[in-house]
Amino acid sequence: MKDTAAKLSHVSVSLHWLVGLAIIGMLALGIYMDENEAYELYDLHKSIGVVILPIAMLRVYWRLVNRWPLALSDDGVALRFIAHLVHWILILATLLMPISGAVMSAVGGHGLPLFGLELIAENPDPANPGQALAYSEAIAGFAHETHEIVANLVIVVLLLHIAGAVKHHVINKDGTLRRMLGREV
Repeated sequence: MKDTAAKLSHVSVSLHWLVGLAIIGMLALGIYMDENEAYELYDLHKSIGVVILPIAMLRVYWRLVNRWPLALSDDGVALRFIAHLVHWILILATLLMPISGAVMSAVGGHGLPLFGLELIAENPDPANPGQALAYSEAIAGFAHETHEIVANLVIVVLLLHIAGAVKHHVINKDGTLRRMLGREV
């Protein structure tokens, strides 16, 4: 069940793709909601975020226990540093995105749903019916800024990650992409 230089475990591959595709989907949904003021999708976005968080936590735990896979080619110190930085940003962002989103919503008084269940109830504003009353506008605002900044950072870093995978596959031809698909190199 451990990763080897020749092949990554099914756990590593599954967690990588599950969390990665979920984050990409959530980024796309978040951008769509923001640009189109699609308020009806916010509960879905929050619910998926609640589900992603424990899976992302498992992925972080698995990666820390199982260590990072060995590089299949020597790209030099600079590229190895960039690759490590990209991996760490992505893995930390998979935690920061759902945590900051949950804090933004809950502390902002909007509650935290899970597919129709109320994990944290909305805090209605008695002075403004239909509006939520923030428990702390400062904390909710900080969480909102964090969520937005991390989302933008993830988009850039994700593009670098994909470019690195393509480089390994097309230029280095070292089997890195095959390994990330669960195949042996």
